[in-house]
Amino acid sequence: MKVGRYAKTIVAAVVAGATALTVAMGDDVLTTTEGITVALAVLGAFGVYVVPNARDSRPE
Repeated sequence: MKVGRYAKTIVAAVVAGATALTVAMGDDVLTTTEGITVALAVLGAFGVYVVPNARDSRPE
């Protein structure tokens, strides 16, 4: 597995998770709802990688 191919996706997932976690830990307590929010932020970043780009439908 070449990490370079997935580097942008991994960085995006880590940043999304860290951002959500920073907000969630504002009161020094991580609730279940906040944990789910962090997990969904990470999964959302990975989801962007999975969905292919749209083809250009404009005529040439």
